Amino acid sequence: MANLETTYLGLKLKNPVIVGSSGLTNSVEKIKKLRDAGAGAVVLKSLFEEQILHEVNRVLQASEGTDYPEAMDYIKEYSRDNSVSAYLKLIKEAKAAVDIPVIASINCFSSNEWIDFAQQIQKAGADALELNLFVLNTDKNSDASAYEETYYQIADMVSKVISIPVAMKLGNNFSNLVSVVNKLSVSGAKGVVLFNRFYEPDIDIYNLSLTTSEVFSHPADIRHSLRWVAIVSDKVKNVDIAASTGVHDGDAVIKQLLAGAKTVQVCSSVYKGGPNTITAMLKKLENWMDNKKFGSIEDFRGLMNYGKIKNPGLYERAQFMKYFSSFE
Repeated sequence: MANLETTYLGLKLKNPVIVGSSGLTNSVEKIKKLRDAGAGAVVLKSLFEEQILHEVNRVLQASEGTDYPEAMDYIKEYSRDNSVSAYLKLIKEAKAAVDIPVIASINCFSSNEWIDFAQQIQKAGADALELNLFVLNTDKNSDASAYEETYYQIADMVSKVISIPVAMKLGNNFSNLVSVVNKLSVSGAKGVVLFNRFYEPDIDIYNLSLTTSEVFSHPADIRHSLRWVAIVSDKVKNVDIAASTGVHDGDAVIKQLLAGAKTVQVCSSVYKGGPNTITAMLKKLENWMDNKKFGSIEDFRGLMNYGKIKNPGLYERAQFMKYFSSFE
């Protein structure tokens, strides 16, 4: 029987399928069901700084009329601490309930909060920390390097104040992703998640309003990450890659491992098909490995990455035009 064990961020996993940060991982009961279905690890639903501030402002608005500034400061701090405490409680209870790694996730936009949250999360017992960062650069006069420097600074600051491993969850909108990942690894990040899936805006042409586009990924979306997993895994050796977006079945899991991923993160497929989707993925992976005579994941991980195939150019953008040149 094939051995599905792997490592990620220095953590030992019974298999490479991780349930990504989402509403699927916001309670102990849900996490237990994911564990029972075979999940190798879970990333808890992100602690959002914006969400905390929204809650603080809601409480402050409800408290309008208070004449004492000290009282307003107390209310603000209490609301913030209460939100953080609930998240820390989830970490502690999840760690006590399941025997798989529990990875925390935080989403902040101010550097001082990254440090504070990260330290509290480590104390609560999280096995690792995923930093969910996305800075939308809309300044026409800004320099790309300054935009990227934010990522390096945060990875460096957080890695210096906690001892648990840190992974950076990235989008694909970098001019040189390989360089960014390499600099993140030097800055202290032990892993990267390729790629984050963002809430994208859409326009309602009838009500002339902004709305949200499709939230869930589709199987075809694997193309966004597969190429870069294959390239980065060859170019940057000292960082673990978790492949994310478009992983909807066992075939997709196998593809990402062949491309060089240490693990894969699933979310939309579990929302659509339930926890048993994970069981089916693992069964397909196990059967495929048995048929191919692979005893462990390390026997084939990265076998199809940029440096292993005969023509690495097949992963490069130039091949797009070459492929379609035969169509009239």
